[in-house]
Amino acid sequence: TLLHINFLAPLFMVLLWVKPITKDYIMNPPLGKESIPLMSEDTFDTVRLWIIILLCALRLAMMRHHLQAYLNLAQKSVDQMKKEAGRISMVDLQKMVARVFYYLCVIALQYVAPLVMLLHTTLLLKTLGNYSWGIYPELNSDTPVENSLLPSSVYSESPPADGKMKVTVLQITMALGSLKNIFTPLLFRGLLSFLTWWIAACLFSTSLFGLFYHQYLTVA
Repeated sequence: TLLHINFLAPLFMVLLWVKPITKDYIMNPPLGKESIPLMSEDTFDTVRLWIIILLCALRLAMMRHHLQAYLNLAQKSVDQMKKEAGRISMVDLQKMVARVFYYLCVIALQYVAPLVMLLHTTLLLKTLGNYSWGIYPELNSDTPVENSLLPSSVYSESPPADGKMKVTVLQITMALGSLKNIFTPLLFRGLLSFLTWWIAACLFSTSLFGLFYHQYLTVA
C-alpha cells in the first residue's frame, strides 16, 4: 500500500492545485442542498503544504526499497541468461552485473533530486508566501505592517543638504523599498506554487514513462 501511495504521490500533489477537484470539495463540500465550509482558504493552503512535505517524507522512506528493486535487475538478467542457449564468458557476465551497480548512483540522483526540489520550493512558498505552519492561523497578520514599515521609515528621513554618501544611501533604501512593493508575498505565492505544481507534474509523467518502459518495452 505504501509503495502504491508513493507512486501516486506526485499525482496527489498535482491535484492539490486543481480547484474543481480538491479546493472546492474540501473547502465547501456539497452536503445535500447546503454547502458547509469546512475550512478557510488559509487553512487549506497550510494543509496543502503539510501534505506535500509528508508525501516527500514517504518517498524518502521508500527510497531503499526502490534502489533494492533496481539492484535486483542484475539477478533477473543472470536468470534470463541461464535460460538462453549458448555460452557466455565470465568476463561478459561480470560486466553485465557490474553495469547495474555502477549505474546505481544515477538512479539515486534521479530519485532524490526531484524530492529536494519539491521540498525547497515548498519551504520557499511557506516563507516568501507568508504562510503559517499552524492549521488555524491567527487573524491578525503582520503582512500589512511589514510592507508599510520600509516606506514610512524612508520618507520620515529628510535628505541632507550636503553629503553625497547619505543621499546615495537614501536612494538605495528607497529603491529597495520599491522592490519590496513589487516582490510581494502574492507574487511569490503564484510563482512558487506554479513551480511546485510543475515539478510534481514532471515527476509523475516521467514515472509513467518509466512504468510503460519496464512493463511493455523490456519484456522479452
